Amino acid sequence: MTHFDDRLDTVLETGVARALEESFELVTVGDLLRYVPSRYVSQGSGLGSTDPYEGDHVTVVGRVAKCELFPHRGKRGISVLEVTLDCDGQHVKATFFNGSRVKHAIKEDQRVMFSGTVKYWRSNWSLNHPRYLVLDDDESDLVSRGNASAGPRRGVGQAMDAAIRALPFLPVYPAAAGIESWDILWCTRTVLEDLDAVEDPLPDVVRAQEGLAPLDHALRAVHFPASKNDAEAARHRLRFDEAAAVQLVLATRRQSAAARPAPACPPRRDGLAAAFDDVLPFELTDGQRIVAEEIGTDLSAPHPMNRLLQGEVGSGKTIVALRAMLQVVDAGYQCALLAPTEVLATQHHRSITAQLGALATAGELGAPEHATRVVLLTGSMSTAARRAALLAVVSGDAGIVIGTHALIQESVSFFDLGMVVVDEQHRFGVEQRDMLRAKARGDSSPHLLVMTATPIPRTIAMTTLGDLDTSTLRELPRGRSPIATSVVPARAHPGWVGRAWARIAEEVAAGRQAYVVCSRIGEDEDTPPPRRAKKSSRRSGSDRDVGRDEDENAPTTAAALDVFEALRSGPLSGVRVGLLHGRLPADEKDAVMTAFDHGEIDVLVCTTVVEVGVDVPNATTMVVMDADRFGVSQLHQLRGRVGRGGHPGLCILVTDVSPSSPSLNRLEAVAGTTDGFELALLDLRQRREGNVLGADQSGTRTNLRLLSVLDHLDIIMAAREFAQRVVAEDPGLARHPGLAGMMRSAWDATRVDFLDKA
Repeated sequence: MTHFDDRLDTVLETGVARALEESFELVTVGDLLRYVPSRYVSQGSGLGSTDPYEGDHVTVVGRVAKCELFPHRGKRGISVLEVTLDCDGQHVKATFFNGSRVKHAIKEDQRVMFSGTVKYWRSNWSLNHPRYLVLDDDESDLVSRGNASAGPRRGVGQAMDAAIRALPFLPVYPAAAGIESWDILWCTRTVLEDLDAVEDPLPDVVRAQEGLAPLDHALRAVHFPASKNDAEAARHRLRFDEAAAVQLVLATRRQSAAARPAPACPPRRDGLAAAFDDVLPFELTDGQRIVAEEIGTDLSAPHPMNRLLQGEVGSGKTIVALRAMLQVVDAGYQCALLAPTEVLATQHHRSITAQLGALATAGELGAPEHATRVVLLTGSMSTAARRAALLAVVSGDAGIVIGTHALIQESVSFFDLGMVVVDEQHRFGVEQRDMLRAKARGDSSPHLLVMTATPIPRTIAMTTLGDLDTSTLRELPRGRSPIATSVVPARAHPGWVGRAWARIAEEVAAGRQAYVVCSRIGEDEDTPPPRRAKKSSRRSGSDRDVGRDEDENAPTTAAALDVFEALRSGPLSGVRVGLLHGRLPADEKDAVMTAFDHGEIDVLVCTTVVEVGVDVPNATTMVVMDADRFGVSQLHQLRGRVGRGGHPGLCILVTDVSPSSPSLNRLEAVAGTTDGFELALLDLRQRREGNVLGADQSGTRTNLRLLSVLDHLDIIMAAREFAQRVVAEDPGLARHPGLAGMMRSAWDATRVDFLDKA
């Protein structure tokens, strides 16, 4: 008999088990059974409502409507077989380049399953040389596998094939190049035929309360359901298991976090923070005061704060963070502010020093009693400046240390680190944040405050799942102006790009300034974008070609160096154009930003070094070249650089993608709202939750197979209540071994350890 915890290499052939582990990280029988079908197909099932993306590995089932053999245009003696598959009125085409070999196996009116990589031509997608499985209706014939694999083991018999054909709903699994949907189907059926009854870890009362099917039935029915209702009941049960596994981990983590020591930093009425409040030249908004109180309460506790501060671009997150850091300095500890770029770190250092005034002059003659020092540490500093900064950090003279990734290096030691502030947390990996937090003294854990204007999908998932305390600033300070956003589809309307340059010239003539943002610097960059130009897309001499490469095989993206030269000698020759990018020396970058801030530069051509924190109130217009190459969060951050003064802002998103491209729809969605939280939900819809208990933040991988934090909030909340109750009564789950096993099987030790760092 087969058991739920058995390794697959003891149940299946070694090569098959290795393929499942390498492609999908499936190691045990339980892993395989929880790898559920993405959908089910019956006779004549359609393709679904959404088209796949270029490069996706997909599986489709339907009847062969047309099957034609043609000679290959470029190779004599080679034939090409073009097959049109009818999936309940929807059609997908497949092309086989060894047509004469496949022609005998694939015939019109046969029911077949194709599995391959999606390729787009214009707005239509197809499969090139897919693997295939012929699902004959005649049960006297074996299933013809032809180009498909012969199953995970040789000798798949007629009984197995007939059983597959007899299924009322054929499961279709997410597949990979090395192992197809029908391979996974065979493995699953083989395992289930010999599987012992699976013990249910959930108490009967919980199953009854939540309307959950028994686990053994759910694991069988999710792969081979007797009806649609049977499949949905099984998936509902397994969704709850996923939610419960996550919530058990988080409940355990919250309990252990409460036991870890952290510096208690209660507010002082006569300290640095109070002195700063006295000289603050403006009034905090109601939202800022409320959030400041929440953070201040957390800092007063002897266990680590783990709080997300999210707020719209320009909502005043930095001033709230500064007041929190001063509270920690008052308690005798140091604070580290981690910024993603040198431009932002330098600006933070300049603005915080200016805001503190004399309160940032500790060690100087005439400094106030409670003054501190604010130190900047970046990778491009001179040796002497870096040595002086490191000495101030390790000696404790610096109360606030501002820097880039340079703060994470082993050579940086803090005297007594009490708080870490991460600005624009979506720009840092979990490991990077943890390396900085590990610099606290002894076993103490510093308080952590992460800030963002557009939470990444992983952050939203963790917040919804209950792992982060969250503070939100929705109110904008007085004086902020609205920002309008327009999308310019350059391929369809090349003349519109010229109008963008004219609009910038008009704004400059009115005494205002503008940004032009490019996705790359240019010259000899190591990683050019992969998209290639076609001759037919070029319009020689048009405004659309400003800054674009002339080589047919070069990427069509606009480089900052090229755009800078093209604009100042062409459409914007009458204005002062500056250039800013990450390769410039630190002193030159600082000089350019200072000149732009002082109005000595009218138009700044730049890369994403201006994405966050840059504040030039006179800048009203931004043109983003190749906007499709930027993420939703980046675009929202970038356009937040304009409209920061008394004049309305305008952001123009230029793209060269096809009008039918999903990227254009994404840009239109960004243009349709300036609500950062709405955009974060859009990002989550597109990229999913990411690896909730792991390092991935891109959303391309997810260990939530059935659960969605957007669509199944009721299940998550029910599972959270259940997990909190169980962990409160049985912290180590000693009396609930089944739940402990479910948690371990769903979330391995590596992911749990990683969550502690997140």
